Amino acid sequence: MKRSERIVAMTHHFKENPRKLISLPYFVDSFQAAKSSVSEDIDIIDEMFQSLGIGRIETTAGASGGVRYIPDFNHNQSRQFIDRLIHVLEDSKRILPGGYVYMSDVLGDYNYIREIGKVFGAAFKDVDLDYIVTVATKGIPLAYAVAEVLNVPVVIIRRDPKVTEGSTVSINYVSGSSRKIQTMALAKRSIQEDSNVLLIDDFMKAGGTIKGMENLMQEFNATVKGIAVLAEAEDEDEERRVEDYVSLLKIQEVNERSGAIKVVTGNYFNS
Repeated sequence: MKRSERIVAMTHHFKENPRKLISLPYFVDSFQAAKSSVSEDIDIIDEMFQSLGIGRIETTAGASGGVRYIPDFNHNQSRQFIDRLIHVLEDSKRILPGGYVYMSDVLGDYNYIREIGKVFGAAFKDVDLDYIVTVATKGIPLAYAVAEVLNVPVVIIRRDPKVTEGSTVSINYVSGSSRKIQTMALAKRSIQEDSNVLLIDDFMKAGGTIKGMENLMQEFNATVKGIAVLAEAEDEDEERRVEDYVSLLKIQEVNERSGAIKVVTGNYFNS
């Protein structure tokens, strides 16, 4: 195999297996190449990843060592995407009764979801995670997009337990928007005890749902290593129940009468 062909194949393997430790002998055996040649190939790939702002190759020394691809999305690329998202969401036709903003089309668009996954993946690329946890239903595509970047499984919390999931753990929580008592449940076999999790949701107002997710994770002795929300609402009348989180967007104003929507960048670049 020519070097150019080998580099293409190795690049594909890294992109398909982010954050997975791969031993050098694996590449040596797969491509029937000398270890020194494989090392040079990896240096070339690493240099190109970094120049494009899409990640780096991390090397671990020792008998059990190897190399792994750490995905990234540089700040310039993230800013450009978030600005584009703001432009899309500030369309007055998106205003819904009650002062909400229609975002279902964005959450259903693969191109948007893939970019959101890259942006959040960059924020948590160095965090040791076992699961991405979200609550049904609109957070599901976000969770899978981030999981693809970070190479970890997705766990979905339900508001109505499914009989096909077996025995569940349920808790009651206070919804931040409606102030009503609601229930969320998770199958007992979904998460192993003492796991590290990242919580993801599409929208946060007062943070009642996220707080409920945190409380549910305590039932599994899981450690919440981070919280990511696509959009947060700016509501001065309601106390925020969650403080340590990362948001891409902040919806500052939704005026049904004038048809004005004001969306700004969230706290992503402050985290």
